[in-house]
Amino acid sequence: MNDSSCAVTPYDATLRQTLRDEAVRRREALPAAQRAALEGRIEAHLDALCADLAPQVLAFCWPWRAEPDLRPWVTRWLSAAPGRCAALPVVLERHQPLVFRRWLPGMQMELDRHGIPHPPAGAALRPDLVLVPLNAFDAAGFRLGYGGGYFDRTLAALPTVAAGVGFELGRTASVLPQAHDRPMDWLVTEAGLFRAGGTAPAG
Repeated sequence: MNDSSCAVTPYDATLRQTLRDEAVRRREALPAAQRAALEGRIEAHLDALCADLAPQVLAFCWPWRAEPDLRPWVTRWLSAAPGRCAALPVVLERHQPLVFRRWLPGMQMELDRHGIPHPPAGAALRPDLVLVPLNAFDAAGFRLGYGGGYFDRTLAALPTVAAGVGFELGRTASVLPQAHDRPMDWLVTEAGLFRAGGTAPAG
């Protein structure tokens, strides 16, 4: 993971909450046709990322509050080559890292306390690549989730590659990252595929 601790800024909970809320509001207001077009462009950039990294175990998140819906793309990714495995995060305990369980299209799911589906059972998997939802985010790879800190704790404990996935409408100059915040290795939006730090990969 990238060591960007020097980017830590004075804490401003109100501003961070405003950035989060505004990004979610704009995302939820996207018209269906525009959303579909943006998701198609995101999928093309995910194809490029996976061609480069060649993950065998890929973790992603069930779409919540109008996040990009990666399920159709993950389904195609699974069917494109044998041996691939997709996983979804599961909250076992508050204030603890997430675990990842295998997901198959059409499988029976359970709802967590937020109403988000997850696999009800199965062995914990270690993903090669984790696709993390973006609300507000910045070019350094820092993001604002929903305030629970689950991904920060998980990425601090898990040797993997993290790619933030979201819409450009959430990009901001800085999310005011804190010492415990974990930056993404990559950012994937409709505008492109970016290494943390704000640069697009060569080619």
